[in-house]
Amino acid sequence: MAHRTVLLIGENQNDVEEIKSVLPSDKYEIVGETTDGEKGLDILKELSPDLVVTGMVLTGADGLEVISRAGGKVLVLSAISHEEIVRRAMGAGASYYLTKPLKKDVLLSRIDDIFSGAEGFDRQGRSLEERISRIFLSVGIPPHIKGYFYLREGVKIAVADPMVVNSITKKLYPMIGDKYETTPSKVERAIRHAIEVAWNRNRTDTINSVFGVRAYVGNEKPTNGEFIALVADKMILENNRA
Repeated sequence: MAHRTVLLIGENQNDVEEIKSVLPSDKYEIVGETTDGEKGLDILKELSPDLVVTGMVLTGADGLEVISRAGGKVLVLSAISHEEIVRRAMGAGASYYLTKPLKKDVLLSRIDDIFSGAEGFDRQGRSLEERISRIFLSVGIPPHIKGYFYLREGVKIAVADPMVVNSITKKLYPMIGDKYETTPSKVERAIRHAIEVAWNRNRTDTINSVFGVRAYVGNEKPTNGEFIALVADKMILENNRA
């Protein structure tokens, strides 16, 4: 099987070296590495790699410029976790936004997700993962907390099997826990925390506008299962319209 080609544009050389040490050489070929955004863009134009892993704070062109010019699969690894920056990066076309410190298993899992052929795409070519992420960022769920990833996995499972939300404790939490090597109870708590973070930011109107209905009023807050089902249903409806 041909190696996937990867361009590394790190915020510093330590980032580049750390990512290199994580990527298995039997699956990925690093075709370029730099901490200079302008140089990274030159390599990108010349070699058209399968994946770009970039930081946000770079010499020369910044991460947003790299993302917008990549026109393909981009994973961000950055020390910046500010919500607006994350939103802009995702809006520019990033597939994932990870914050430091680097977690090897998460990085490899996200890269596998990027290259997975199992995800559906909408008319704009956005993957299911990306569409879910955009909703989470819109309603105020930050990407640096564990519940963000557990929620996204839960929605993906519910899109494939909508009935799973009827067995959230017995089936869904254990399935998510198996993937992330944690317990169902920790999955439940992390998801509940992620939802609470969003609702505590008083974005009820934004949340209602995202889903296109007046689903919540005032301090009303959904259960884990209700929120997963709501997002999954939106994804299913969008898939049917695509």
